[in-house]
Amino acid sequence: MAITDLPPWGRGRDLTTRRSENYNPVLTLHREMNRLFDDAFRGFDVAPFGGSFLEQSMNWPSIEVNESNQDVKVTAELPGLDEKDVQIELANGVLSIKGEKKTETEDKDRRFSERYYGRFERRIPIEDVDQDKISAAFKNGVLTVTMPKLPQAESKVKRIAINSK
Repeated sequence: MAITDLPPWGRGRDLTTRRSENYNPVLTLHREMNRLFDDAFRGFDVAPFGGSFLEQSMNWPSIEVNESNQDVKVTAELPGLDEKDVQIELANGVLSIKGEKKTETEDKDRRFSERYYGRFERRIPIEDVDQDKISAAFKNGVLTVTMPKLPQAESKVKRIAINSK
């Protein structure tokens, strides 16, 4: 048994340094640090930086944007929230949906949680909508914002015919 077989990160690895024209010690250190963090977080079912839970919490709430000739609809899933917990604003061509989801129990009583709590904000760029006719509805934890398009927005689209030769 070799000494490199004892630590878990040494199994099956050749620890000799390769000196060649492509050798970069900073890149080697970077790879080894990434491997170290991967090994440390492997048992938690979460990638260390940019893993599934972190990505989900950064993109919460989930949204859907639909556009027709008449309007733009933004739908956001906000389970566990009431209308009073959510604010909607349209400023400078950006629709902002923000609010806060508060915890129902104290941290001392919580053993484990995968639920998301805290402040959130989603920003969606929106163009050519009639700001005076925007409406919002909140039902069963789903927020729907309907924004009618301006009449000149429909005229901005120009269809181009394809000529066959």
